[in-house]
Amino acid sequence: MEEMTHPKFAVVGHPNKGKSAIVSSLALDDSVQISDTPGTTTVKRSFPLKVDGKVIYELFDTPGFQRARRALEWLEGHDVSADKKYEVVNAFIHTFKEDPKFNDEIELLEPIMEGAGIIYVVDASKPYGEEYEAEMEILRWTGQPSMALINHIDEDDYTAEWKRALGHYFKIVRTYNPMDVSLEQHLSILESMAQLKEEWTAPVKASMDFFQHYYDAMLHQSSEAISQALQSAISLTETLYFESDNATEAQKKQLETHYKNSLRAIESDTQKSIESIWKHEHLEKNQNPLSFDDMDLFSEASASLFGLTRKELLMTGVSSGAVTGAGIDLLFAGHTFFLGGAIGAVAGGVGAYFAFNELSEIKVFGKTLGSKYLEIGPMENRNFPYILLGRLLYHTSVIAKRSHAKRDKVVFEMQSSFKEKWLDDSLKKELEKYHKKFRSGKAVDAEEMKVYDTLIYGTLQKLL
Repeated sequence: MEEMTHPKFAVVGHPNKGKSAIVSSLALDDSVQISDTPGTTTVKRSFPLKVDGKVIYELFDTPGFQRARRALEWLEGHDVSADKKYEVVNAFIHTFKEDPKFNDEIELLEPIMEGAGIIYVVDASKPYGEEYEAEMEILRWTGQPSMALINHIDEDDYTAEWKRALGHYFKIVRTYNPMDVSLEQHLSILESMAQLKEEWTAPVKASMDFFQHYYDAMLHQSSEAISQALQSAISLTETLYFESDNATEAQKKQLETHYKNSLRAIESDTQKSIESIWKHEHLEKNQNPLSFDDMDLFSEASASLFGLTRKELLMTGVSSGAVTGAGIDLLFAGHTFFLGGAIGAVAGGVGAYFAFNELSEIKVFGKTLGSKYLEIGPMENRNFPYILLGRLLYHTSVIAKRSHAKRDKVVFEMQSSFKEKWLDDSLKKELEKYHKKFRSGKAVDAEEMKVYDTLIYGTLQKLL
């Protein structure tokens, strides 16, 4: 039996009881293959959870038992004392290593006999049956510390009878839903693993500490990504060169479109960064890459759900729709750059009206060589930063809470009360200091960004 350099656990059980979902959830790995079809997992596969290159624990996804009764009959055909039973299990693996009829049993037993602890998974939505006893007895023959996790795949509940039966075979029996797991529940399962064997207590406890630090690090990385997105978006400027005496309406429209698409790209890239930070890199989202469903960054719904109300804008010292400098409507000959006019509040009456006619003024500059260029930015609309920030905070809160075991599409179900969960007058006052600095085009030093990051970090903590 190999000496363990980090805690290892083999997740085993009957086919189609949620083993792979539990591995995916605990390993924070959405690449684990999960299917409703029995027998999807045919070979053991290792899923280590790494933090800064260090494996803090390792899980093995294994096939389900297929011929447990026949395997147990072979084991019981050897009349040995308890201290020799693990040798019989090793002999079983050696004897039937190349025999396809016991392939699944060999695959699941190998990591256990190499030192992995046992996590036996059952589905409490199905009644207990004697056929499971052969599996549990085989696991007892290995002599490895073991615990049982009671999963609930469907609505029926036979938990009580499962607990009575499992208590005869396992030191620890816990319920665990891999589809809906919080940090506290994750740590609770690790705490149970630490209790399985005295020699494992210290390394598993160390893993728990690493995991808590890792979670906090993901929060910090997320806040930094969001902070950088806001700084980049608010300070963004775009230019368009032209050779004629005056810029055409088409050129102004081209610059407008490019500016908005650049802002969308900042949001999209930040979303991807957040998903990568939280190890959700295989998501199938019920939205296009640049919006929440049909809620584009520049949509009325986004302004209503995430932006400030007229009263809130006035409290920040800026009247609704105001911009610095000359009016953009003159440049566009009546064309409104953002949404145009007052927008009726949506999603349950959030806000009264919004007047987002402009994002930023387009300015015309000359060059010494005779050519001219249009420039737009930095962002002068005081409401835009709150729209972008609110959208990124909401996206992060959904991604951070999502179990890695889920394979359904991510659905962003907006609630009109979301802004109330994170934005208050005190925070608005603090944020506005930095938004003003970002708009000014002046350099923002590392210390200032650190304070802004801290504001976002504290906000994420409240939301998660």
